Amino acid sequence: MPRNVHWEMFFHIVWRTKTNMPLLTAKVEPITHKYLIHRALETPGVLVHAVGGIEDHVHMAVSLPPTVEPAKWIGDLKGACAHAINHGPCGLGTLAWQTGYGIVTFGKGDLPWVVEYIRNQRDHHGRGSVVGRLEEVEAPEGGEGKAR
Repeated sequence: MPRNVHWEMFFHIVWRTKTNMPLLTAKVEPITHKYLIHRALETPGVLVHAVGGIEDHVHMAVSLPPTVEPAKWIGDLKGACAHAINHGPCGLGTLAWQTGYGIVTFGKGDLPWVVEYIRNQRDHHGRGSVVGRLEEVEAPEGGEGKAR
């Protein structure tokens, strides 16, 4: 990417474990989050603002440069993560992801609350104070996405 390009692109991404199983156990979750950060940062220009979730899903807040195609990047990230976890210390069959993901763009001014939301997933789910649009991973019936 040329040096004379200014960009500020913020994405909230969420995806779920296969059949929503609680696969992100106390042992698996920190290894998974660490791997996701490491792998994401291998892409030039990517910034990871937060990674979090609960037993059945992962949230990430990232900035992706305009040279990165989000759908391909997310697919590669999910696949590499599952492979690394299953072929690493956790063992085969430990982690599998559902097909698909949810992605929402947001502005720089929203970065602090999005990061807080991701870092405090257990609390938000425990209190029932989740933000619906940040939890969505499937298009509604009859549509490819939601217009807001």
